[in-house]
Amino acid sequence: MKAASIKEVKLELSNRSKGELLELCLHLAKFKKENKELLTYLLYEASDEQAYVESVKREIGELFKQINKRNNYFIKKSVRKILATIKKHIQYSKKKETEVELLLCFCSELKKMRPSINNYPVLTHIYNRQIESIKKTIKSLHEDLQYDYEAELNKIK
Repeated sequence: MKAASIKEVKLELSNRSKGELLELCLHLAKFKKENKELLTYLLYEASDEQAYVESVKREIGELFKQINKRNNYFIKKSVRKILATIKKHIQYSKKKETEVELLLCFCSELKKMRPSINNYPVLTHIYNRQIESIKKTIKSLHEDLQYDYEAELNKIK
C-alpha cells in the first residue's frame, strides 16, 4: 500500500466530522507508542515547554545512571539509545531552544560519565558530533540566546 501525501491527508481530514477525527486520533494512539507519546506531548506538555525540557532532562539523568558499565559494548549501545530518545523528544517539540538544551544536557552527562569517554573513541566521536550539531543549531537562534547557549557550551567543553 502506498501512503498518501500530506496534502492528500490534510484534504481528507478537512472533510471529516469532529467525531471521526477523534476516532482516527485514538486509533493512531493505539497503533504505535510514538503516536501516543506525540499526542501526549501535544495535548499536555506543549503549553509548558520549560517543564517538558526539565522532565526530559531528568529522564536523561536517570538513563545515564542505568547504563551497564561492565562492557564497552553495553556502554556504547546505551549511549546511542539515550541519544535516540533525545532525538525523538526533539522531533516532538520542533523548537531549536529545546534541541540545544537537551543536547547540552546529553553532552554534559556524557562528559561526567565514568569511565571517561576519552577511553572510548566511539563515544568521543558521538560527543563531538553532538557538539557540532549544537553549534550549528545555536547559529539559527536569536543573538541573546546564542550568547547564553555558547557560554553553556564552553562550560561543557
